[in-house]
Parts: sequence; C-alpha cells; structure tokens
Amino acid sequence: MTRRLFGTLCGLVFCANFGRVAFAPLLETFRTTFGVGTGAVGLVTTLVWVGTAVPRIPVGYLVTRVARGRIVFGAGVLLTVASALTATTTSLPLLQAGAFAIGVASGAYYAAAVPLIGDLYPDAIGRAAGIHGTAAQAAAVVAPTLTVALVAADSWRAVFWLLAVLGATLTLLFLVVARRRDGGVPRGRDHDFVAALGHWPVILAAVVMVGGTGFVWQGVFNFYVTYLVTTKGLTAGAAGTLLTVAFAAGLPAFWLGGSLADRLPHVPYILMIGAGVAVGVVALTVARSTAALVVVSVGLGLVAHSLFPALDAYVLGTVSDNRGSAYAVYGGLALVVQATGSGAVGALGELYPFDAIFRGFAGALLALLACLAALHLRGVLPTASGDD
Repeated sequence: MTRRLFGTLCGLVFCANFGRVAFAPLLETFRTTFGVGTGAVGLVTTLVWVGTAVPRIPVGYLVTRVARGRIVFGAGVLLTVASALTATTTSLPLLQAGAFAIGVASGAYYAAAVPLIGDLYPDAIGRAAGIHGTAAQAAAVVAPTLTVALVAADSWRAVFWLLAVLGATLTLLFLVVARRRDGGVPRGRDHDFVAALGHWPVILAAVVMVGGTGFVWQGVFNFYVTYLVTTKGLTAGAAGTLLTVAFAAGLPAFWLGGSLADRLPHVPYILMIGAGVAVGVVALTVARSTAALVVVSVGLGLVAHSLFPALDAYVLGTVSDNRGSAYAVYGGLALVVQATGSGAVGALGELYPFDAIFRGFAGALLALLACLAALHLRGVLPTASGDD
C-alpha cells in the first residue's frame, strides 16, 4: 500500500502544480480580457507563489500537532474549492484572490507531503522526491497546451473547472488509500517546532541557494511567452510550444536530478545547477533562430528543474530530527524570495527591455553563486554527514 499511497501523492502534486503553472500561459489572455498591463498580470503569478509560501511555516508547526495525512487531505479540499471559485471570478482583483488561494493550497500540500515522502522512502529521498517532482512537472508540461486548447474551445474558466474536478477526485482517492494502508500515514518525528528552528544554518543556506536561482527562473518562465512574442517575434502558438518544451525537459530533469542528488556532494551540485540557469538565461537573450531557441529552452528546462529535488535532498538529508518542520520553514522562506521574480520582471518590463532585465538577473545570480562557492570552500555552509 506504500506504493499506492505514493501514487496518490503523485496525482495530488500533479493538481497542485497545475494550479500554480496554469496562470503563466494565460497571462496574455488575462491582460487582454481585463485590459491591464504587464505589471498587473505579473502580480497574478506573484500571488500564486506568495500564496504557496504563506502556509509553509504554519504547516511546519502544524505537523507537530496534526497527522500529515490530514494536512494533505485538507490541502486537496482547499485546492478544489479555490479552483472552483477562480473559475467563477468576474474581475481582476477576484482573479488575484483566487490565484492566492490556489497557491496556499499547493503550499500546504508540499509542506506536508514532501517530508512524508522522505519517511516513506528514507534510503532514497532524492530518487523519491525526483519521481514526485516528475509528476508535478508533468502538469507543467501539459498546462500550456491544455490551457490554450481549453481557451480556444471554451474559455479560460474551463481550465479551473477541470482542476476542481481532478482535485476532488484525487483527494477522495488519497483518503481511501490512506485509510486502507497498514499503519496509516506516517506521522514523522516532528514534535518540537522550536527545535526545528535550531537547524537554521541549514535552512538559511538552502534558502539562499534556491532563492537566487528560483527568483531568476520564476521571472523568466512566467514571462516566457510574452518575451518570445514581443522580443523574438514568435507567434503566440510557437512561443507556447517553446514554453512546453522547457517544461517537458523538466520531466527527465526531476528524475535524473533527484538520483544525482543521492550520489553527488549536495552543495557543489546545487551551485553548478544555479550557474547553468544563469548561462541559459543569457543564451536565451542571444539566441535568434527557432532552432537555437529550442536548444536553449531544453537546456534551461533541464538545469532549472534539477534544482528542486537537489534542494529537497539537501535539506531532508542534512536535518535528522524535526525535519518536516525544518523543511516547511525552508520552503516558506525560499518561496517568498522566489515568488517576487515574476512581479519584478513585470514591473521592470514596463521600463526596460526584457533582454536587459534577463542579463542583469543572470549577472547578479552568478555573483551570488561565486560568494556561496567561496563560503563552501571555507567550510561555512553546512553539509550532510559524509557529504564532501
């Protein structure tokens, strides 16, 4: 029944991530529908990711008092309700509120489910997190094409009605499987939230490592379609296809990235991934032909999506006790940093060319990574036992 439970979690994470990434390919639709600028629609995606960050730390405390299975179930219910409410919105402020609520549901899910997966597969955390991430990435791959198709066939509201139906179905399935599993859902060893905060060196290091790279990636992928249309001269259809290509590259990236995270020293591996993202962003601004843009999209998708299972393995592998709470605190703080990426690009996009913004972001990221590499060489950054 462990595999069945893990399977339902993979289904739920598909819904949770679909809810987060479905907004990106719809930004142009929202912009024209509501008659607003890039800053206003950029705030929609920022609210999704801010919403994802908000429940992380509270859930970190909640897991010391409530079974993780109940939190996962509650997150599924909230995702279903929030999706249905988003589908009925009639104004941009209500859409932004719906985006925030969907983000909160996904954030609560991740904060409870990822440490749970670590307990289900303690000897292969990176691999299990990678498979779970692959299921999430499948939603990101499907989202651009599916949203465009649903908009063409009906309207953008159909996207969120579909998500509501899927969320309700998989939440009920999780409940059934959890009740039938011998021993139920593992509670974990999270009993002291304050003690979890004692792992602040690991939490801070992880937040800084993922925060810079995640900030840049958030800003780039949320405006990928807009950038390719306005700067590179592609059609909306071609630009959406390239976004799908970037997300599709994340499928093998999550699996391979998680497996490598179990074998390689965590910190150097994570820093190399960050450098790859910076190089990929610069390459995106330089590429001119369609073939070059395809290659860059694949490369960016591979390196960017390898980051997340690597960070999961780093935090869960370095913290031994109360790691569910520690992971939730890390996730909440990291997402606050990452979530501002799309809002920053949206605001700056009304003042500067996208190429200048992306190159500036890449340069700042490389400078940050150089500082982190120096700290690692001096032995300042915490590492797992046996991690050179």
